[in-house]
Amino acid sequence: MSLSALSGPRYKAITEAGLPYETITVEKLTPIIGAEIGGVALGGPVSNRQMDEIHRALAENLVIFFRDQHMTQEQHLEFGRQFGPLHLHPAAPHEPGHPELMIIKADEKSVRANGEGWHSDVSCDVEPPLGSILYIKECPPHGGDTLFASMYAAYEALSDRMKAYLDGLRAVHDGEPVYRGMFANDGVADKPSYPRAEHPVIRTHPVTGRRALYVNRGFTTRILGIPPDESEGILRYLYEHMENPLFQCRFRWQPNSVAFWDNRCAQHRAMWDYWPHRRYGNRVTVKGERPV
Repeated sequence: MSLSALSGPRYKAITEAGLPYETITVEKLTPIIGAEIGGVALGGPVSNRQMDEIHRALAENLVIFFRDQHMTQEQHLEFGRQFGPLHLHPAAPHEPGHPELMIIKADEKSVRANGEGWHSDVSCDVEPPLGSILYIKECPPHGGDTLFASMYAAYEALSDRMKAYLDGLRAVHDGEPVYRGMFANDGVADKPSYPRAEHPVIRTHPVTGRRALYVNRGFTTRILGIPPDESEGILRYLYEHMENPLFQCRFRWQPNSVAFWDNRCAQHRAMWDYWPHRRYGNRVTVKGERPV
């Protein structure tokens, strides 16, 4: 990837790596993933320099968190648009009049909660999302944490022989078994079909140039070009490997917190350990590109 092909925040995320931040504070949760960002109000005017540094913080930390934020629905959507066109979820319920604003809710009537298993959001799309921006307004008194895992770290921890084996392989990501009937309790009717795509098992991040594992329990059904039993065994190994706590951070939600994660190099899992209490918020998702 040539630096001359980059511009704006993408260029700055690479060229300014390691330099002090000027307009925001960045406090790492772990050495490899996660950082809490301070000094910025996402619902107010955000300067171009602050936005550049938020782009850079996301590239360096994979997932970034903001506390005590107050955004209207329109401000949430506008913040997402600073990173690209917005993605429409193929199945989930959304706020009235705002198809880009996904509803994230679980309460005493729920039979499931969003994101309970490890996954990368909507990886079944041909062009999966760049990232997701979750704004939680109501929290249970205890529990409801979200775990995030670095797929850079998971890839880098593989043996050289396993890296060589996986290089060039592709896998199927299928939304049909995931989304069919998933939101029936929310009054959402099923669509005739759901996305299905083939992606490389190892993808290269378009901004950082780093390599990451790109299979997940949520959507990946098989690796192509090898026998089904071998695919099942390799995927089982990779799932167990990538869920190593050494690759993870854990975020404890408070009301009016925001998490912004990069789906291209991180996976996440939401803990539903708070029933019958209520958790509510909205998610804005930014369109991505075809993985390479």
